[in-house]
Amino acid sequence: MNLPNKLTILRVIMIPFFVFFLLSGVGGSASKWIALVIFAAASITDTLDGYIARRDNLITDFGKFMDPLADKLLVCSALICFVELDKLPAWMVIIIIAREFIISGFRLVASDNGIVIAASWWGKSKTISQMIMIILLIADIPALSVLNTVLIWVALILTVVSLIDYLVKNKNVLSMQN
Repeated sequence: MNLPNKLTILRVIMIPFFVFFLLSGVGGSASKWIALVIFAAASITDTLDGYIARRDNLITDFGKFMDPLADKLLVCSALICFVELDKLPAWMVIIIIAREFIISGFRLVASDNGIVIAASWWGKSKTISQMIMIILLIADIPALSVLNTVLIWVALILTVVSLIDYLVKNKNVLSMQN
């Protein structure tokens, strides 16, 4: 197993620890900071595994499948925790998670037809905004509450816009299914 795939697996392994520290409060006031460090480290492995895979030509079918899945698991875990912690309304989380399912399904159909749907600028912007939003919501710094609110709405809007962008650009994928 190559290094990028090991980093992807490490990201998946980090998720339960992230959730545990975010929700349990076991470490007292330090628990949110432990969760933040775990989330940030897991996010960095996402950037790192893709960079190494492209640089060293280590792209594998396993990586193509697991890397986006690991990303979705990490982000969706954080968002679901935020509903539990009353930091995000459930309807927002449902919209964000629904987008991920729709795009994953779209990519699966496209893949079955020999089409690769690359990440768009909108999709990358959505991911970056979600990661920053998640980090700030975990940190929960009262002086940044207005910024948090703005980032929540930016992430939600970019989620919807990126979904529409994917659907419009790849509408031919839907016509392939009878």
